[in-house]
Formats: sequence, C-alpha cells, structure tokens
Amino acid sequence: MFVGRSTELATLEKLYKKNTFQMVVLYGRRRIGKTTLISRFVQDKQAIFFSAEETNDNTNLRLFSHIVYDFFKVGANLPPFESWNDALTFISDKAKNERFVLVVDEFPYAAAANKSLRSTLQHVIDHQLKNTNIFVILCGSQIGFMENEVLGYKSPLFGRRTAQMNIKALNYLDAAEMMHGFSYEEKVKLYSCIGGTPHYLAQIDCGLSFEENLRDLYFDISAYLYDEPIMLLKQELREPALYNTIFSAIAGGASKLNDISTKIGEERAKTIKYLDTLVNLKLLQKVFPFGDNPEKSRRGLYQIADNCYRFWYRFIFGNRLTIEQGLGEEVLSNALDKLSEYVGKSFEEICYQHMIILNLKKQLPFVFMNSGRWWGSNKKSQRQEEIDLVFSSSDGDKAIFAECKWRNIDTDVAVLEQLIERAEEFNQFSNKFYYVFSKSPFTKSCITLAHEMGNVSLIGLDEIYRDL
Repeated sequence: MFVGRSTELATLEKLYKKNTFQMVVLYGRRRIGKTTLISRFVQDKQAIFFSAEETNDNTNLRLFSHIVYDFFKVGANLPPFESWNDALTFISDKAKNERFVLVVDEFPYAAAANKSLRSTLQHVIDHQLKNTNIFVILCGSQIGFMENEVLGYKSPLFGRRTAQMNIKALNYLDAAEMMHGFSYEEKVKLYSCIGGTPHYLAQIDCGLSFEENLRDLYFDISAYLYDEPIMLLKQELREPALYNTIFSAIAGGASKLNDISTKIGEERAKTIKYLDTLVNLKLLQKVFPFGDNPEKSRRGLYQIADNCYRFWYRFIFGNRLTIEQGLGEEVLSNALDKLSEYVGKSFEEICYQHMIILNLKKQLPFVFMNSGRWWGSNKKSQRQEEIDLVFSSSDGDKAIFAECKWRNIDTDVAVLEQLIERAEEFNQFSNKFYYVFSKSPFTKSCITLAHEMGNVSLIGLDEIYRDL
C-alpha cells in the first residue's frame, strides 16, 4: 500500500520535467520506503533499476551488466562489462539518443566493493553524462556514507548532484491511512508505538485490536518487531552493545548528557562521541529550549527520534528474557499499565506535526518561522516549568503557546489558565495566541474562557485528524 510521499514525488517529477541531466542523491534509514518511492516514480518511465548487493565487485558488475543488457534488449549472451567505466560509458552512449532513468539502489554496497566507483562515476558524469538528459538516482540506507562519501565536499561526487532528498518517516496523518478501522485514539497509540516507518505500519492487522497488534508485533519471539531495532543497529554500528545501553538509558528517562554518561558508566567524552553518531544516523535528536542558541546552549536534551525504537527500548529491551520464557502477555499487560504516560510524549509530537501542516496551509494566526519546546525557571514563580510547544513569527512580535493533554479526564479551564501564566515568561511578544490540544473533551468553563479571550484555540482528536 502506497501512502503519502506527495511532496517527494512532486519534487522528483519537477526535476524530471526539466529534461536535462539530473543526479538525485536519495537516502534515509532502512525500511523507510525509499525503494517504494522510487518504484512509484519510475512506474510510468523507462528505467534501469539496479539494486547493489553486499557482495564483491565482480558479482555486482555482473548483475548490473545483465540488467543493462536486458533493458536495452541486446544480446543475452554478451559477456559482462569488464569495468564500471565500460558499463557507464555504454549507458552514456545510449543516453545520447533516448531518455531513461538510471537507479542505483543501495549504492554504498557497490561503492564499498569498488573503492574507485565514485571517481569513475564522477569522470563519466563530467565527460559524458552531463551532456545527456539521463535521470540518475543514487540511493542508500547508510546515512553517514551518503552524507559524507557521496554528498560531502571531500567526495569525488561533490558538486555533481542536482538534488538531494533525505527520506524521513511518514507523519501521523499519512501513517493513519494505514490504520483502517481504528479510532482516532487508537491511531495516536499505534503511531506512538510503531512510528511512521511504512514497512512497520504495513504489518498492522486491521482486523485485530490495538492491544492484539502490539502483542503480535512485539511481545513474542517470532513477532516481526521483536528484535528489529537491535538487528538494524548491528548492521549500522560496530559496537551495538554500548549503543543499546545508551538507547535504554534514554528510554528510561535519562536525557541530559551527564545523566546518560552516569547511567551507562562511561566517561563524558566517550558518551558524547557515541551520542553524536546516533544523532548523525537520525536515531536520536538533540533538542534545546525554545529561544536558546544551539551553538551556545548547555541545556540540550537527547531523545529517541523514532517511535518504534523508543517503544522497543522502553518495553522490550529489558524484558526479552521474560518474553523468551513465554511470558509476553504479562510483559504486555505491564506495558499497557504505563502506556498513557508514554503516549503523552508522542502526542506532543503529533500536535507539533499538526501545527506544521496548518502552518503550510496558512491556517494559523501567522506563519511561524521558529518553534520548539520550552523548559526552564519561571522568574515569577521561581519554579522549573515547561511549555509543550512554542511558535514565533520572523519579526519576533507574535507567538503561539500550546499545551498537549493526553489523559482520560476532561480538560478544565485550569489548564488554559496555567498555560497563559507560563507564557508570561515571554514578555517580548506583543501578540500571544494559545492552543490547547486534548484527547478528552473540554469543560464548559474552558470553552467559555476561550471564547471570551478570542485568541485561544481548543483542539480535539477529531480536528487533528480532520484531513484524513
């Protein structure tokens, strides 16, 4: 099932319509849907689609030769190309007279097997391909390699790409299209536990309940997601044991550098090195309080970027022995007891994504340019406080302050009043607006105050999912 990706497809189509040489570097984490996206893009186009394998150079070149010969319908008995230069030169000659797309999926595998492949490709682009209207896509799952060895300024291919696309997880709204038959509340919970990776969302059984899906996806040794995160880490990293410990520490509540370092029992400098690696892989995010300069702030917090990883390290990692003993139902029951607090943090992210959508549609009081969470000491109350979401205009005059409530009791006027009080910390904004998101209904007193103030929006799940 193909959902979402309208922006990515539109970008590729726009580049294709230029009818000039294009080389798109397209990358993203494994299972994120890169190959599916490319397949959808080329479904109505002439395309050579080669997926490199983790094997030696001769095997990859032989496979590539077979696909190229088959595409151009030349002799099936021809020997494989003797080199990548010969293969690419052959393609360049063909591209002089016809338009087609050349896709090299899992490019890092081919480049690892042949260290000169990037230089060879660069030479052919400069002397042959750039004078054709071929559309080249280099795709890869190894984010570090694609950013440093393909896009990086030290790479032979630096400056040859005409576009780059970092494919990310689906947002909550696109992900919901793969959750037919579930209530809005269940869609929030499913997204919180599985995330926006299309391949994982495709494993949801719409004929089962939310709890049954969790059980069948995570809490059995044969479950599809039972050991998925740790398997992917082993493919990406040399020391998965330490990275597992870091993920577990953050999932358990440690978010500051010193807390993480203490919990994993490693020196601060070593911890920073490993955290940076996970941030570069887009598996962790380092966030700063709204208004802080990331280059100077010392208040950064680390959080797991992917909901599947966050759920797995929170509820599966430390309970694998129990699950392997056949007690997965008991572990699931314990997880469900703690799920409301867990989902609450994901709900904030969903609300943030909703505001992004509204901002793009220009359906907010102003177009915001800056956004984030805020935490710190309230000068008036002398207490440590938080505001879930803050958005501000480019002129620094207008701001939206938002509270996100995921709980089973109605949201009362006290929630709105507390948000207004905390926003007093930001007296630099002349025009303030308040948004309260709530899983449960709003009380009459809250609705009345919001109506009287005029600069307050109360948003329930039905509005968050209204565009579905």
